[in-house]
Amino acid sequence: MKRRTILIGAAVFSIVAGAVTLIVWMSPSPVEVMHPRIGHAVIAVYGSGTVEAAVMMPVAPRTGARIVELDSDEGQTVVKGQKLARLEDEDMRSNVEQLQAQEQFAAGDFRRDAALLRENAIARQTYDRAKSTWEMARAAVKQALAQTGFMTLVSPGNCYVIQRDGEIGQFIAANTPVFWISCDGKLRVSAEIDEEDVPLVRPGQQVLLRADAFPDKVFEGRVTSVTPKGDPVGRSYRVRIQLPLDCPLRIGMTTEANIISRDDPSAMLLPDTAFVGDKVWRVIDGRASAVTIVKGAKNGKWIEIRSGIARRDTIVVDASGVPASGNIGHIWLGGTP
Repeated sequence: MKRRTILIGAAVFSIVAGAVTLIVWMSPSPVEVMHPRIGHAVIAVYGSGTVEAAVMMPVAPRTGARIVELDSDEGQTVVKGQKLARLEDEDMRSNVEQLQAQEQFAAGDFRRDAALLRENAIARQTYDRAKSTWEMARAAVKQALAQTGFMTLVSPGNCYVIQRDGEIGQFIAANTPVFWISCDGKLRVSAEIDEEDVPLVRPGQQVLLRADAFPDKVFEGRVTSVTPKGDPVGRSYRVRIQLPLDCPLRIGMTTEANIISRDDPSAMLLPDTAFVGDKVWRVIDGRASAVTIVKGAKNGKWIEIRSGIARRDTIVVDASGVPASGNIGHIWLGGTP
């Protein structure tokens, strides 16, 4: 008899416990809700770049030789045709003198044969041979003079010397730049942008730039062009960014560029805690239902809503607090209406 009482008591306890669990599961849960707030939604494309002159070109010799004279240095302004440096050219000058002597001898032969031809004292073929020899000698002198002239490095325009490599006595190989000059005072940044992001970049977009040399400053620039051919190895495209004239950045500095692709100051925003994948919980008459939305930009902990809900909809702030039944008990409005 005593054993039966215990069993009945245990059964009653199980029934009561199940009822309490069912009541708790069915009872509404209090949650915090909010209307979507209005704020900035910014989509920016990141890339790293280097500051360079808008128009920059090297000045290099066509033939390897030693530097014997330096007439310009970094930081100097030069004009078109101004001598920058001269390389060793004694051998070339000697060669020019030798060729000039041969040209004078050939010219004398040609003049004598021309006089004899007028008197019909020689054959026409002899005259033509003398003329050809003189013309070849004259062409050889012209070529030698041009090669000698290449040993003097001159400025191609009204420019600014931004870099000089080489000292007097140093051997410079052919086509190795001795000077880098800028013929335009404007600066620009060449940034490498990932191929997945380059469709978002267009000329005219604002760019925010940071450089380690100025850690507390942000500089503004504008996209001027996007190279039509990308780098298949680096999977990137080069983007040119124009800098203002008063920008303190210097040629060669590295920068971090954020290209503003879109900036919407009146976007609808919700905290990331309100999302379960691409869904949020919308509350109507005390009951929450999942709604699929289209996300936009993400700024910190806030996510832009492109479509799916309205401005005055009531959304659960913390999606993890919504019960499986969807029944909502006491709610309090949080966030910014």
